[in-house]
Amino acid sequence: MSKFTSTDSIIIQRDHSDSIKFMINKQITYSPAYTLVPTYDCFNRCSYCNFRTDIGTSPWLTLTAAEEILKTLRDQGIIEILILSGEVHPHSSQRLAWFKRIYELCELAISLGFLPHTNVGLLTFAEMKQLKQVNVSLGLMLEQINPQLLENVHRYSPSKIPGMRLEQLQWAGELKIPFTTGLLLGIGETSTDWRDTLKAIAIIHKRWGHIQEVILQPHSLGSQQSDPRNSFNLEQLPEVVAIARSILPDDITLQIPPNLVTNPDILLACLEAGARDLGGISPRDEVNPDYPQDQDQTLQTILAPNGWELVRRLPVYPKYDPWVCPSLQGVVTEWRKKLAISETPVLY
Repeated sequence: MSKFTSTDSIIIQRDHSDSIKFMINKQITYSPAYTLVPTYDCFNRCSYCNFRTDIGTSPWLTLTAAEEILKTLRDQGIIEILILSGEVHPHSSQRLAWFKRIYELCELAISLGFLPHTNVGLLTFAEMKQLKQVNVSLGLMLEQINPQLLENVHRYSPSKIPGMRLEQLQWAGELKIPFTTGLLLGIGETSTDWRDTLKAIAIIHKRWGHIQEVILQPHSLGSQQSDPRNSFNLEQLPEVVAIARSILPDDITLQIPPNLVTNPDILLACLEAGARDLGGISPRDEVNPDYPQDQDQTLQTILAPNGWELVRRLPVYPKYDPWVCPSLQGVVTEWRKKLAISETPVLY
């Protein structure tokens, strides 16, 4: 029998004999989300990417268009607005306009009652400090810290230098920004690289305590990538989860994307190995557009028979609420109240 933890809930049921039965339900969280993409243009050319377009070929998302989209989402249970963008070069003449558009999209999302989470690649310390004012959390995939990947899959990707990405994780800690990072699996790394990358995350978190989640994302072959590299072998994913759980501090949640784990048995094995979150579930996975997102009802039919309960969450974990900018505290509090009301266990 699984050990009862603080993430488990007790459901009380009353049978026909009027006796009360207690059933432990293990909780798996997810964030009901929608992704806004300011631009797909990116100066990096990662060979496995199914997201980017060449500079100048992707029209920028306007605030008017974004507002029309967001207004249609207000009655659909969406909590998180993920701002996900291709990267504009730090020295590009478009950098300031790009950053301004990201900032304004976050402001717009907040004004309509949503909680923004931004992941737009490498940022400066000053940019991160500004984005904290309009985000409840930020993210950046570390991917892998082996510099040898700069000789192949990251050969034309200047912002994938491991030291620069580690520095951004450090800055997030200094700025007290709740943060999501993760590993990309199956891009030419070894199992030793998994451990080294996880250890690097653990060291940074132990100093600052700011990393909410680590995503374990299997590379999944897509129709737009330039490298015909095969997908990550999903049968290895439970092993990676177990390794991550043994290395990372207990207060970091392990996340796996359910649309990329196409075998339900492997998904369940990952949960048994220690994964506890399914990430932001939105109508479209912009990073992996060839892999449709499962809806929460579909996921619940997989999880429930095995004792797992699917529970909504905010893009900021409760223990980090005091870190959230004062101007955002009210929106966070309102969402906490809504979830507390809608997900109270029922007594039958």
